[in-house]
This record gives sequence, C-alpha cells and structure tokens, in this order.
Amino acid sequence: MQVVLRKLGRGSRAVVGRLVRAPRKGSVVVIEFSDGMHEYVTTPVKRVLRLAGREVFYIETVNSRYRLEVRGREVALDGAVGGS
Repeated sequence: MQVVLRKLGRGSRAVVGRLVRAPRKGSVVVIEFSDGMHEYVTTPVKRVLRLAGREVFYIETVNSRYRLEVRGREVALDGAVGGS
C-alpha cells in the first residue's frame, strides 16, 4: 500500500513508500522506501485518529505527531486503529 507520511511541525519532509506495518496502538509504523533496502520506523504509537470517509490518519507516537495519507490501497486498514 503506497502512503505518504509527514511529521507535523515546521521543516518536516514527507516520507513516501510502502506501508509495511499498519498504525496500531503500542506498535511502530514501518514505511519501506521504493529501493526496498531502507525503512522509516516511528516510535511506538499512542493514538490513531482517522478522518471520516477519507484515507487520512493522524498518528501520535511517544515523541512525535504524523499525518498518514494512503494513496494506493492493497489491504484495508479497518481494525488497525487502536485509539485511546
């Protein structure tokens, strides 16, 4: 599943790649780059919020906040949300 992950705040760069691990409370989010050799891994997830009717998620980790936009969908993320 192709996604764009952007850290919220000033000067943040977008990470574009394939979602390896869905955002779930207590686990990390893993984005694999197109070269297949590198990954972007977040710190453990505290909260996941989904915009109704859209493939946009706001993720709060232990030390950061992210916006995750799903662009290409292979597997549903339903059930992946572990909010609190």
